[in-house]
Amino acid sequence: MKYNKHVKKKRLHQINGEIRAAKVRLIDEEKNQVGIVSINEALEMARDKDLDLVAISPDADPPVCRLLDYGKYLYSLQKKAHEAQKLQRKVHIKEIKFTPVIGDHDIDVKLKKINQFLEEGNKVKITIWLKGRQKRKPEMLNIMTDRIVEILKDISDIESPPKRERWSYHILIGQKKGGKDAKTKNS
Repeated sequence: MKYNKHVKKKRLHQINGEIRAAKVRLIDEEKNQVGIVSINEALEMARDKDLDLVAISPDADPPVCRLLDYGKYLYSLQKKAHEAQKLQRKVHIKEIKFTPVIGDHDIDVKLKKINQFLEEGNKVKITIWLKGRQKRKPEMLNIMTDRIVEILKDISDIESPPKRERWSYHILIGQKKGGKDAKTKNS
């Protein structure tokens, strides 16, 4: 199938000749309300001032239209959306895995990594799982899960309690509420 270059993109707003109402409520370029005028008068005013007539609220009765430079208006909307997106913080979920036969030093290393993830503002999914012959002793999973939960209570908030899935437990944790101030207030 060939790519068609001449496909029109649908605009966000109706502009100039696309507005089909007989009368519109007009707002000028300084955001002052002119009043209800016919569409021909509004288009004439827009042409005289070298601006576009843009339907801001086409569903109103009569539609609300504004005189403005449509290209600049779209650019300002795009800038506002970009600024809003820049201010948003994306939270990632990192995963750390434990097995019941892990050594104490290895637990300490993994806890340091968990603290690092939490300080960055991420959430951490902790998986405690059995492998191979460990599956014959599922009580090992419960013991290790209890041990990990006790350690995690001090350094984080447990957002979802341990969930069992056949040979593993999953725990989702987040940063302790209150951040840095929580440590100083409790001490």
